[in-house]
Amino acid sequence: MSTTSPDLHVRFDTHPAHPSAVTAHLTGTLPDSAHALLTGQGFEPLDEHTMVLVRIDHEEPYWANQADQELTGQSITTEITPRLREAIHEEWTWAEHPMSWLTRSEIRDVSNEAQQIHDDIRHGHLIIHAHADDHGTTVAVGTYRSTGQSVYLHGENHLRCVAGAFDSIADALTAFEHAHRDTLRPGPAPMTDTEHQAAHARTSLQAASPPTAPVPVTEEVPSYAADPADHDALLNTFLSEHGDWEKWRTWSDETTHAIHESQTLRIERVHEAHPRETAWTVAAYETPVSDRMWHLTATGTAAPMLQALLNHLADGDGWDTVLGSPIDEKTFTAATKPLADAGWQHTVDGRWFRWTNASQDAGVQFDAFAAQQLNGSLATWSIWAGTTIDQPTWTIHASPYAPALMIADLAEELAHGTGTRRFSPSVHRQPPRLTATAPAIATTLARPQASRSR
Repeated sequence: MSTTSPDLHVRFDTHPAHPSAVTAHLTGTLPDSAHALLTGQGFEPLDEHTMVLVRIDHEEPYWANQADQELTGQSITTEITPRLREAIHEEWTWAEHPMSWLTRSEIRDVSNEAQQIHDDIRHGHLIIHAHADDHGTTVAVGTYRSTGQSVYLHGENHLRCVAGAFDSIADALTAFEHAHRDTLRPGPAPMTDTEHQAAHARTSLQAASPPTAPVPVTEEVPSYAADPADHDALLNTFLSEHGDWEKWRTWSDETTHAIHESQTLRIERVHEAHPRETAWTVAAYETPVSDRMWHLTATGTAAPMLQALLNHLADGDGWDTVLGSPIDEKTFTAATKPLADAGWQHTVDGRWFRWTNASQDAGVQFDAFAAQQLNGSLATWSIWAGTTIDQPTWTIHASPYAPALMIADLAEELAHGTGTRRFSPSVHRQPPRLTATAPAIATTLARPQASRSR
């Protein structure tokens, strides 16, 4: 015999401030049974008479309808508002869902698994030890409190899945660090926008206030680590301060040329270049109609380095080079003297002469072989900053006849100059490691299976 009061009534409606969430308003006496049934369907109490259902897969109308049917089966009077009824019967699909071969029902089952993972993390049943970025996709490693099983998670929101399992936490952490050493961060990943919206909807029926962006902090850093700043503004300032240079616009708005009045030195600026693509090209000529003597290219270079280059180009004929004068010991020593004076580490590896700073995140490379290939495409000088010379944040490349004085000016700025960098206080700037050293042998993480990959 049911103990439900005959005046108990549950009214389902759409959440007033969340696009897909559902509210359940309970009236009457002895509502405990309804509370229990709704909790089993994922509803959570907001106040004494209101519960909310908020999911990261936006399937709340479907599950609210399931809850309504269960309550009706228990002889509890229910009501579904017209606007929620419309949402329940609305036909929709996930745009560009990665598992397009699944039916709507099967996609709902997959996203429900992701919801269970989300709830387990939120309620503390699944402890996340670390997360990382895997080519634009968030991955994580964690352990279930109840079973002690460690799992590898792949994806976010409704696309998160368990993509691998481990026998112990140690095995899981070792494998995770081995696979994601460069992007690894401790603890769970920051909440997604969807998770933030869901969290707010579970605590209030009011619309969330727009998040306040953290105020960027400016710090002084070595020149090579400074922000690129506004390269177009730097070029415009350079042209306005030096009347012997003239700006030329090409047929495309993507590129601007600056030409010295002698017609023997030219700058090409590509405005929308990718940070690792060539954004600047400087070329010098013996005469306005001759072949070029030397050239230099730069990517999205730190602003102080670019300013040093522009300052050198503005310094009379400091950029001039006599055609047919290869690099000799004197010019080589002059070009690298600032690095030697700064105590940078100097190594020789076959044809490559390299200088790197103490933190190993900036350097200069001279290619002796390229220096002899006067018409070759290889860079004789490479100035860089970043993880390694093979994974740079920015680079400057120069050909064999690039003036030693210009290389020396750039080396001076690289080794001794300073600049500014803006960063958000909420961003971790140095990825901590889980262990001091990684074991020599680590288990390779399994990739998600096709049926559940995200």
